[in-house]
This record gives sequence, C-alpha cells and structure tokens, in this order.
Amino acid sequence: MTHPRRFRFAVDFQRPFADRSWPDSAREAESLGYSTMFVPDHFDEGIGPFTAMATAAAATTTLNVGALVLDCDFRHPAVAARELASIDLLSEGRLEIGLGAGWKRLDYDHSRIAMDPPKVRVDRLIEHTQVLKGLFADGPFSFKGEHYIITELDGTPAPHRPGGPPIVIGGGGRRVLRFAGATADIVGVNASVHSGEVDVAAAQDALPERIDEKLGWVREGAGERFDDLELNAWLAVAEVTDAADELAAGLAVAFESEPAEVLASPLSLIGSPGEIRERLHERRERWGYSYTVIPVDKARDFAPIVGDLTGS
Repeated sequence: MTHPRRFRFAVDFQRPFADRSWPDSAREAESLGYSTMFVPDHFDEGIGPFTAMATAAAATTTLNVGALVLDCDFRHPAVAARELASIDLLSEGRLEIGLGAGWKRLDYDHSRIAMDPPKVRVDRLIEHTQVLKGLFADGPFSFKGEHYIITELDGTPAPHRPGGPPIVIGGGGRRVLRFAGATADIVGVNASVHSGEVDVAAAQDALPERIDEKLGWVREGAGERFDDLELNAWLAVAEVTDAADELAAGLAVAFESEPAEVLASPLSLIGSPGEIRERLHERRERWGYSYTVIPVDKARDFAPIVGDLTGS
C-alpha cells in the first residue's frame, strides 16, 4: 500500500558537481532521479539564487527548482514575487519557493544589512509570505503591515500555477513552525540557530526529542491540514557507509550527545544503503518526513537509494 507521504529527494546545490557546469549539474540531478535542485541564499555560497533557478529550469524538463531558503530580509516581496512568478511561468510550474527569516550572521555582517532581533525577522517573514501570496492571486492587491505596504498592485506575470507555486517555509522555532504549519505547503523542520552559526547548541536542537517538540508546533499551526503538509529534512550530515557506528561516535563528541541520538536525528543520514532505507522509513512513521535534501557532494552516492524509494 502506498504511503500518503511519498518519498522524494532534492539536491542542495551550494556549488555544482565538481566536474560539471551548472546546467550539466542540473541535468545530472534530473537523470539521477532527484525531484528538485535547491540553491542556498547566502552571500558566500554559489551564484545568485534567481539566476541559478532559471538556468537549471532552462537546462531540464522535469526537475523542480527552488531556493532553500530565500532570506526575506534581502528583497522586497513585490520584487521577489515578480522574479519568482517569471521562473514559475517559464518553467511551466516547476518552482518551489523556499522562504526563511534569515539566520547566518556572516551574511549580515559582511553586507551590513541590519540583522534585527528574531521577532522582527519572523514578523517580516510572515508579511513577506502574505504579500507573495496576494500578488500571485488574481487582480490588484493591497496590503498594509508593519514592514510592507502594497497599494493596488496587480502582480505580473501571473505564475503558471493558479495561486502560485508551492511554498516551503523552514525554521526551528515555535513561532516560525506554527506559521509554517498554518501557511506553507512544505515545512522544513530544522534546528534553531540562535547564535547565527552552526554550533553545539544547534546540533543538539536537531536531536530526536527536540524534533518531537517541533513537530508538535507544526501540528498546532496546521490543525486539520497537517496531513496535507509535506515535511522536509535538510541533511547537515549525509554519508553512505558500512561504518555508521564509528562515524556516529565521532560526531557524538561534536554534538555532545550519544551516538544513537546522532544516528536517529532526521538532520543526519548515515549508514549502509539498507540502514539508510530503514531510517527513512522510521522517520516517516515517527514524524512524517518524506522529502529529504541531500548535499551535492553526496548526491551521486545516494542516487541508488533515491531511485529505489522515490514515489513509494
């Protein structure tokens, strides 16, 4: 019997494959069976996300493209809506819009864009999402919020899909995950990065008991629509190996936790192909995760597993 949340997989393209151009990398990801090519939105990683998404869409025929995730602090939503609708239109509906409140301190330090307190950044994310949805809908749209004001703006072009592309909202805090549950089509349930960089506290926030709590927040926000959500896991650690216990023991020192917890964390995926398949099934049953994002440097290693599980 087919599970209601079917497995699919994406590649996190912080850079292209080492021996491929960007267009060829997108074509290879498509040929390996990946659903989506995601690109980051950090000033020190890769090319600009809109250019990367458009290039990948033009080079492929079935591959979805998206950003994981666009930092809402970097662009006015009216500007972002036009670029995103254009990519969705020209790709004939192959865009997934990832949105986030921003977390990486280096982005703000180097650009001198103000890194506001978390509450303000989340407020801006919420308004940004509302404006995007309004501009993707039919007819002129008006909005008056704390951060954005839109007056009778008719979003053009219209996206390929009525109402706009699916929205991915990623985060690790209660308010973001409640909002994502209520609003997004795809929810990235991640660790919180309070310090602005991935550290021990962030690693520990990805352990199973914390994920249990985070899924509770998503459920609070989603209510009856929870079963319709797709849950996304971005892998911080991914390795196909027959020495999972040994690798987990080393990571546990950095996580300041137990190896078993590292292996069980949905933001790590370590083991032989059989062990990885088993862990993905366990995570889907426990939490609902079905959409896994694999780092580009591991995408070829995971391709046989992707081919085996996609759609099941």
